[in-house]
Amino acid sequence: METCYFAHETAVIDEGCKIGAGTKIWHFSHIMTGCEIGENCNIGQNVVVSPGVKLGRNVKVQNNVSIYTGVICENDVFLGPSMVFTNVINPRSAINRKNEYMTTLVKRSATIGANATIVCGVTLGEFSFVGAGAVVTKDVKPYALVVGNPARQIGWMSEFGHRLEFNGEGIAICPESGQKYRLENNQVFRIE
Repeated sequence: METCYFAHETAVIDEGCKIGAGTKIWHFSHIMTGCEIGENCNIGQNVVVSPGVKLGRNVKVQNNVSIYTGVICENDVFLGPSMVFTNVINPRSAINRKNEYMTTLVKRSATIGANATIVCGVTLGEFSFVGAGAVVTKDVKPYALVVGNPARQIGWMSEFGHRLEFNGEGIAICPESGQKYRLENNQVFRIE
């Protein structure tokens, strides 16, 4: 059977996983049975994608990332170098908690920075931005910028990844795209 994706010769691809056309899997990565990877993804070096994980289209996974069972990443998500997901809230080596894996949802076009940790059971909203080294312990709103340990919101980001500065009327303009955004009731909406 012909593959429609690229896998480096050192990558381990278990039987029973689904990998979309145009995806690239690099050195020493392990793609485990039962996971689903969409089209045109890039899986960096030394990445683990565990059983049951779902990655949408065009997901960028940088080097040394661990994506454990229970994680769902929608389309266009960016996972920075050495970031990690957890899947059990109270792990103990001597206690098997595989039936307690929690779902973590990373919504469309969210970015997670290098060395960030995402504690299981949270949802990261569309276009949210998790700063490098942050430890996310609760849900993140769409377009929110969060940093620190524990992560706290310090602002808002545009769809192009620029910090939004809102004027007195609650309007901001992305400096790269020119897209307009409205801040209303502590939520950001893009103005069409």
